[in-house]
Amino acid sequence: MIQSMTGFGKATLQLPTKKITVEVKSLNSKGLDLNVRMPSLYREMELGLRNQIALKLERGKVDFSIFIESTAEQTSTKVNVPIVKAYINQLREVYADADETELMKMAIRMPDTMKIERDEIDENDWVQIQTVIEEALQNILNFRKDEGMSLEKEFQLRIGNIRQYMTEALALDPERVQAIKDRLQTAISELKVNVDENRFEQELIYYLEKLDITEEKVRLTNHLDYFLETINGAEANGRKLGFITQEMGREINTMGSKSNHAQMQKLVVQMKDELEKIKEQVLNVL
Repeated sequence: MIQSMTGFGKATLQLPTKKITVEVKSLNSKGLDLNVRMPSLYREMELGLRNQIALKLERGKVDFSIFIESTAEQTSTKVNVPIVKAYINQLREVYADADETELMKMAIRMPDTMKIERDEIDENDWVQIQTVIEEALQNILNFRKDEGMSLEKEFQLRIGNIRQYMTEALALDPERVQAIKDRLQTAISELKVNVDENRFEQELIYYLEKLDITEEKVRLTNHLDYFLETINGAEANGRKLGFITQEMGREINTMGSKSNHAQMQKLVVQMKDELEKIKEQVLNVL
């Protein structure tokens, strides 16, 4: 089963003093483009976390975020009292007539008046956070699988349409061949010259063989079958499907160049349109 590179996963955990929220979003990309946002407290865990995400998600433009919301009554942010007092003393020299309240308001807005007491990583907390990370990653994988099922239905529809247009084009083949014969016969008649009928038949057969689309029909059918076989296989991936669509495009283009028939060319254009829709969606396949 195919998976989409587009997805979203979220999980939360309430600890005694904080609430942990993990969010993962991904879009299509040629490789893994990973952006990690997390509190500075856990930065030393980032390398291992990146490896963990890469193993799970493989490809895509991924935004991974860990949000920490403190639910404790105490806060790690403290007023830097000595700095505030120093600012007040300096401001008193500048604004001698200002009262203490005004000086305090000005001082507290100055740089370095607040300090954050850095906590050490609690190993038990990180173990629990890991469970939330795994849950969020599993949620985005489930999302990708659901999107993959939608993509599979889309592919089956487009492949079916290409088959239908190809069948309609082949139904026009006898009419096309007869039109070519008539056109050549008319051209010979207008020249008003004697023609060796046997030689003319040989040249006509050679010309019609050059315009025959039987091989293209067989190869395109094989490519369509292989595409469906691949999306249902265990090793389905966007790159492989992209290669198959390139081969499908070659056969359709050759049909168009050989068709030499207005209605058949219209059907070839419709086949190309369906193929382009497939190519657009293949870019989203993992």
